[in-house]
Amino acid sequence: MHDFDRIIDRRNTNSIKYDFAAKRGIPESAMPMWVADMDFRSPKEVIDALAKVVEHGIFGYSEPGDDYYIAVCDWFREGFAFDVKPDWTVAAPGVVFALNMAIQAFTEHGDSVIIQSPVYYPFGHSVRDNGRRLIESSLALKEGKYEMDFDDFEEKVKKSGAKLFILCSPHNPVGRVWTEKELACVGDICMNYDVIVVSDEIHCDFAHPGHKHQIFGSIKDEFLARSITCTAPSKTFNLPGLHNANVFIADKNLRRKYENTIRATGLSQPNALGFVAGMAAYRHGRPWLYELKAYIQENLSFARDFIAKRIPSVKLIEPEGTYLIWLDFRELAKTDEEVENIVLRKAGLWLDLGGIFGKEGHGFARMNIACPKEIVRQALVKLEAAVSML
Repeated sequence: MHDFDRIIDRRNTNSIKYDFAAKRGIPESAMPMWVADMDFRSPKEVIDALAKVVEHGIFGYSEPGDDYYIAVCDWFREGFAFDVKPDWTVAAPGVVFALNMAIQAFTEHGDSVIIQSPVYYPFGHSVRDNGRRLIESSLALKEGKYEMDFDDFEEKVKKSGAKLFILCSPHNPVGRVWTEKELACVGDICMNYDVIVVSDEIHCDFAHPGHKHQIFGSIKDEFLARSITCTAPSKTFNLPGLHNANVFIADKNLRRKYENTIRATGLSQPNALGFVAGMAAYRHGRPWLYELKAYIQENLSFARDFIAKRIPSVKLIEPEGTYLIWLDFRELAKTDEEVENIVLRKAGLWLDLGGIFGKEGHGFARMNIACPKEIVRQALVKLEAAVSML
């Protein structure tokens, strides 16, 4: 059994979550529950595999062998019935990097790229930073649940001539695990207008009980042929600092174009420790993951009950996946500045303010609950005290 209750001091480890508050304009005393990494040690098998490489002491140019790609494919075949092939897999240092490469590979300067907001903020940054036109189709919040607005999505694809759609599945920050029917509907629209789908599925291993993650490319053959699927062990096993991601591209022409785009950046071999950790995680980490997911469910249950009973003016948007919760402060605050006054100035919590995810996020904040229960409890007590002073 893994001790997820153990509070590990991460300060002075070059952690962006704990050591760089002042550089980001945040009081150093603020409790950090913003960025999506976990406060848990990775599986022992991963740590042991890394220790073996470190003990060897030579860190020359390296690249993953067939055993790595087989481990990746086995994980997705066993966990998602997705029959991915080793030769579909392109290594990348991260999913955000992979998204940027897709934008460069499959669109031209000035082309339109569509996203569904509020959504993970690097989506919009990546589109704009690459000189593309950002098109946003807002998700609809109905009775506490977000839904895709298919009519709006199709109208904006048609009007803008969008070449690329960046899908977030499961969705960060609103926590939706899209159903096969929803994905098929948005996928059909993209196929009808010849839009390539880039599916960010980095949170795929965190579908909550009663919900099933569906790999977009596994729904229809035509989806597989016109999409790229971005995955990584980083969220699942807490390995983001090792910079290792896996991009699945079944179509050889799309894959060749994508690989050429990566090659033009000068990136060659991946992080030698990243794929070692990834292979160990995919080979041996499933029991650890089962324990982790059960623990996160306990944290979610605690947060749900606490907020409903003791901070009823703050609404939890019930998540179906991820280890992030999306909090609705609109009964108390309408702008990011007003939300920040509550969560940071009064409660001393460092959360991601909703406006960075798109204009639809104003009045919301994202909170990471992948940490020991005591940390979640302390954070919510702080929030309760702050709200009581309003």
